[in-house]
Amino acid sequence: MPRGSSPKRERQYEHIKESYEQRGQGRRAEEIAARTVNKERAETGETKASRKSPSRAGGQAGKAGKPAAARGGGPTREQLYEEARRKGVEGRSKMSKAQLKKAVAR
Repeated sequence: MPRGSSPKRERQYEHIKESYEQRGQGRRAEEIAARTVNKERAETGETKASRKSPSRAGGQAGKAGKPAAARGGGPTREQLYEEARRKGVEGRSKMSKAQLKKAVAR
């Protein structure tokens, strides 16, 4: 465990490590436990340079896996690109989402 870890994270590390050892993954147990605890510490801001995981970046917690249209954000860039392809819009591969939206609306 890294220096400055809280007693809670120490317990969490030991629990995860023991769990993996019981499952027969003793050789990797320490690595998996350390990575898991470090990820939790980073996500909760307990580290100096905390980073957000991809699933929580941009306030998308609980919404991962849903396309933008399902979240109410309109069609995705990929969806707009496919529609532009069907309509034969030239230069579509270099267009941004906003440009694709405008080109498809024509």
